[in-house]
Amino acid sequence: MNEIDVFILADEALRSVVDQIRDDQWEQRVPDDMTRKPGTTLRQTINHHAYDDAWVPDVLAGRTIAEVGDKYDGDLLGDHPKLTFASIVETAVLAVRAFDDLDRIVHLSYGDYPAREYLKHITSFRGLRAYDIARFIGADTTLPDDLVRGLWDEIAPDAEQWRQMGVFGPAITVPETAPLQDRLLGLTGRRPR
Repeated sequence: MNEIDVFILADEALRSVVDQIRDDQWEQRVPDDMTRKPGTTLRQTINHHAYDDAWVPDVLAGRTIAEVGDKYDGDLLGDHPKLTFASIVETAVLAVRAFDDLDRIVHLSYGDYPAREYLKHITSFRGLRAYDIARFIGADTTLPDDLVRGLWDEIAPDAEQWRQMGVFGPAITVPETAPLQDRLLGLTGRRPR
């Protein structure tokens, strides 16, 4: 499985969780450990993911922030957040599926990286947020086995480096015999259920 496959699994898992958000949950505040801005609502969290996904086709096409401008700023979800989010995910997935040069340099807000690194960064964000949001809304937190394996393979080698950069909290000890999803969650500072 390569970075493209894992990205698609993660994006589709996140879309599946968003599909389960009830109407009365959109304005609930998410826990502080799910956001860098205390007081953020679930809708704002999902809008942030929509923003992140909306950028995918432009980033893979080699566009810079200056070229794209502010076209993705503001509320992207509109009156039908689930449908709009699903459409944005579909567009991102199509762009990634059609992409064939993982070594191409892409331009991010924090520097230029090979596309494979970009996909790793955003895939871990989506895959782990699928778990976090499912847990928050009371949905099933079981991630697809292929996604868990792909995330583990991408995250485990660099987990300590990412932790030092503040991406993950302190690791939580999980027995080596625990299911891989539990070990992934512990590695990324999440307490398995």
